Amino acid sequence: MIASIDPRTGTTVEELDVSTTTDDLEQLCARALEAAAELSALGRAGRATVLRAMSAALEAHREELVAVADRETGLGPQRLNGELTRTAYQLDLFAEVLEDGGYLEATIDHAGPTPMGPRPDLRRMLLPLGPVAVFGASNFPFAFSVPGGDTASALAAGCPVIAKVHGAHPATSVLCRDVLLEGARAAGVQGDVVALVYGREAASALVQHPAVTAVGFTGSLEIGRMLADLAAARPSPIPFYGELGALNTLLVAPGAARNRGAEIGAGLAASFTLGVGQFCTKPGVALIPAGPDGEEIRRALISYVADAAAGVMLSERTADSFAEGTERLTSLPGVEVLARGGQRPGQGWWGEPLLLRADVDAVRAPLTDECFGPVLVLVEYGSEAEALAALRRFGPALTATVHADEEDHPLAAQVLQHAMGSVGRVVWNAFPTGVAVSWAMHHGGPYPATTNPLHTSVGTTSIRRWLRPVSLQDVPADLLPDELRDEPRTPGLPRRIDGTPTLG
Repeated sequence: MIASIDPRTGTTVEELDVSTTTDDLEQLCARALEAAAELSALGRAGRATVLRAMSAALEAHREELVAVADRETGLGPQRLNGELTRTAYQLDLFAEVLEDGGYLEATIDHAGPTPMGPRPDLRRMLLPLGPVAVFGASNFPFAFSVPGGDTASALAAGCPVIAKVHGAHPATSVLCRDVLLEGARAAGVQGDVVALVYGREAASALVQHPAVTAVGFTGSLEIGRMLADLAAARPSPIPFYGELGALNTLLVAPGAARNRGAEIGAGLAASFTLGVGQFCTKPGVALIPAGPDGEEIRRALISYVADAAAGVMLSERTADSFAEGTERLTSLPGVEVLARGGQRPGQGWWGEPLLLRADVDAVRAPLTDECFGPVLVLVEYGSEAEALAALRRFGPALTATVHADEEDHPLAAQVLQHAMGSVGRVVWNAFPTGVAVSWAMHHGGPYPATTNPLHTSVGTTSIRRWLRPVSLQDVPADLLPDELRDEPRTPGLPRRIDGTPTLG
C-alpha cells in the first residue's frame, strides 16, 4: 500500500493498493521493449501525432488532474493549472521538434577523393536508445513528473518510459499515466509507451535492469548519487542524467542597488518565496553592497518576509529537511536572523519564510549548501574585490543571476565570466525562478547541479539524452532510412551534405 497524503493536514486521504514485484518488473520491461519497436515503426510523423494526442488528453482531464494534484501537494489550483498548461505545451513542442527533424543531426558524406585518399559513402544520424527510466520531482507533479519534460523528450526520441511513482504525489502519478495512455490509444498506439513502478526497491532494480538504456532523474543529491552509482556499476553501464540541485547565487552590483534597490528587493523576495521556496532554481544567497547602497534592498526584503505567511511544503521529509537546514544556518557564527514570516498552523507540513544575513567571512559550508525551502541569505560585500572573492567560494549550480546597471559593467563582466564557467544559465536583471520551455533553454550545470553538464532537462535539446549516433557506410540506397537518402520522401529536413548545411 502507498499512502496519498494531504500536506496541509499531514493525514492520509487515500491508500493505493499497488506494488511492483520482481515478476512485475520483468513484464514491464518486456512490454517496454515491444513498445520501443512500435514507436520506431511510427516514424517522426507518427510520434508527433501521439504527443499531440497526449497533450489533448491532459487538457481534457484538466479539472480532475488539478484536483488530485492539489490534494496531494497543496500547491493550489492556480499554480497547478499553469504547470499543466506548460506540460501540455512541452508535448506539443516536441511534436514540432519531430517535424523539424534537425535533432537527428542527419549528415551525408558522399564517396569521393579527399587529401587523405578515397572516402567511402558515409551517412550518419541519431537513433533512439530504447526504454528509459524517469524519476520525477516532488515540486512539479506535472512538468517534472510522469507527464513531464523527460517523458515528452524520451517519447519524441522513440523511447518508451518507465516512471517511478513519486511518494509525494502517487495518485497524481497514476492518473497522469492513465491519461497519457488514453492519448496514445486515441492515436492508435497499443503498446505501454508509459508505465509505472512503485517503491524504492523496484526503482533500484529498474535502474539495473538490462532493458533500461538511460535514466532521467530530478531530486535530492543523496538519492540521485545512489542511483547514478547503480547505473555506473551495471555490467553494461548506462547514462544517468540527474538534476540534483545546488545553491543558486545572485549578485547585485552597487549601481543597480543604488538606482533600484527597492525594486530588486521586492522581486528577490517574491522569487525566493515562490512556491514556498521549493524550486531548484530558487536564489539561495544574494550578495549585495554593504552600507547605504544596499539599504533599500535590505529594507524591502525585511518588510516582505515579516509580512509573509507560512506556506505548505510538499512532504514531511521536505519540511523536516528545511527545518534542519535552517537550524544549521542560524547556528553558524557570523549569521543573524533579519526577518521571519508567519507562524505555521498546528498541523500539516509548513515552511516559514526566513531572511538571514551573513558576514563575508562566514561564506563556507554549510552556508554554501542548498537549503530547499523559503530561506535567503544576504551576504554584504564592502568592495568589488570582496564581492568576487565571496562569489568564487560558492560551487557550481543551475543558475547565477546578476543585477547591474550600465555603470556596473566592469564588475558585471567579471561576474559573467565566472558564472559562465560554473552554471548552466546566467540571468541578467531578472530572477531565476521560472524556466522557459524553448529551443535555446539550458537547464543544467556542473556537478552537483547535475550529473552531466553537457545536457539539459528542459528545452528541445533535452531529446539528445535519449539518442545515440550510428554511421552507415556504403549501404545501398533502398536500405537507408528516409532521412539519409539523397532524395528523402519528407522534404525540408535540415541536413549536412558533403560539409554544407542544407534543407532537403
